[in-house]
Amino acid sequence: MSEDLESPPQEQPHLSGRLGPVAIAFMVIAAAAPLTVIGGNMPLAMGLGNGAGAPMGFVIASVVLLLFSIGFIAMTPYVPEAGAFFAYVTKGLGDRPGTGIAVVALIAYTAIQVGIYGYIGWAIDDTVQHYGGPSLPWYLYALGVLAIVASLGYRHIDLSAKVLGVALALEIGVVLLLDLVVLGDTPGPTGMTLTSFAPDTFLDGSLGVAVLFALTGFIGFEATAVFRDEARDPERTIPRATYAAVLIIGGFYALTTWVFVVAVGPDHVTEVAQRTLAGDGNMLLDVTGSSLGDAGRDVVNVLLLSSLFACLLSFHNVIARYQFVLAGRGLLPRRLAAVHPDHGSPSVSSVVQTATALLIVVVLAVGGVDPLVGVFGSMAGVATVGMVILMLATSIAVVVYFSRHPDLAGGRSWSTRVAPSLASVGLVISGWLVLSNFTLVTGGSAALSTVLAVIPFLGLAAGWALRGPRRLVATASGE
Repeated sequence: MSEDLESPPQEQPHLSGRLGPVAIAFMVIAAAAPLTVIGGNMPLAMGLGNGAGAPMGFVIASVVLLLFSIGFIAMTPYVPEAGAFFAYVTKGLGDRPGTGIAVVALIAYTAIQVGIYGYIGWAIDDTVQHYGGPSLPWYLYALGVLAIVASLGYRHIDLSAKVLGVALALEIGVVLLLDLVVLGDTPGPTGMTLTSFAPDTFLDGSLGVAVLFALTGFIGFEATAVFRDEARDPERTIPRATYAAVLIIGGFYALTTWVFVVAVGPDHVTEVAQRTLAGDGNMLLDVTGSSLGDAGRDVVNVLLLSSLFACLLSFHNVIARYQFVLAGRGLLPRRLAAVHPDHGSPSVSSVVQTATALLIVVVLAVGGVDPLVGVFGSMAGVATVGMVILMLATSIAVVVYFSRHPDLAGGRSWSTRVAPSLASVGLVISGWLVLSNFTLVTGGSAALSTVLAVIPFLGLAAGWALRGPRRLVATASGE
């Protein structure tokens, strides 16, 4: 096959916008749901991982993703398409691997989005009951949130960016206030301590589990490239937004996790985290209540819900744009590449994404699946495996692409070869950590965990295998 078959000859529809690096960074940081990670992943990393050494898990994950970002950004000028992983892997490794990666991306993003619908449905019901309201099925709240997300996602991206910006600023702001209050008072039973970063602390217990839950907290950070067509100046905006997203997310997670170690005390943090996992308390809300009072606890509880909503809206926009790009390349029905005449949004793709999420939520509700362990835990596991596959394939694609085009690499061996190679090694190790501890993520049996872990690999194989016949059909039909 000739290389020019990678892009269809007809002119592709494009989205438009004036998003700057701050707006795009807000979009992808919102997808990472910082407050949700502090409330959920942090106790998991502490209680099941390495206790007081959990902050180092986030530091290590940040380093791996920064290495990944260096190669990702180095290749950005040569990938003039808003397809993120799909576009990069296609450019570096070819059409078949690229299509396989596109399927994995759709599986991963859809899985984490559905998981969050389960989480937010449970969280809203829990909050309503806390304030004396009735107990209602989780899926009723999830479907109500889905309708709001559908309305915002259908419109121009600027509206979503403004909503996400407000929600994100509030959730990060209140947690940073909590951090300052904890550190400003006489903190914890042992005072201000840096023991979390001592080797004998973070190597005690399971550092691998801490890294696993840290990586899960970064899902969605790479989506900066998905908004390429709507960026004000893609060549400058995308790199700045990507680095900002990794540094802000990683710094926020590591700092806040360390503050909670200080607040609770390094000798007690594992016990407190395990009580949270057992349902006997809530580390996030209990520490907040002790430091900011009942009013502060209530505010954080509300902002936890807004964090989940921001995450859902961000992933809706990402998935809709992935489908839009794939439709433009002939991998999905062409109708999904339509642009709304007034909103300038991928409106048809947005509607299809809403319908997909609606269908899966309804099936899970009818099946009586538990919203936390069954929906959120399992779907987060699938998404984590998928994201490691996506980033590993992209890092390899960067090395291969610049090896084939040394004139483009110039003297930038660090960003075009060394950093992505190191990232590949880190991601292979991370993948092993995820798979070897997979039952901790899903909360299910070994058999169920195996089935869930295999789904992204099956998606990769299916996309790889089916791309050949589709290309032949497209060529024969003159598309």
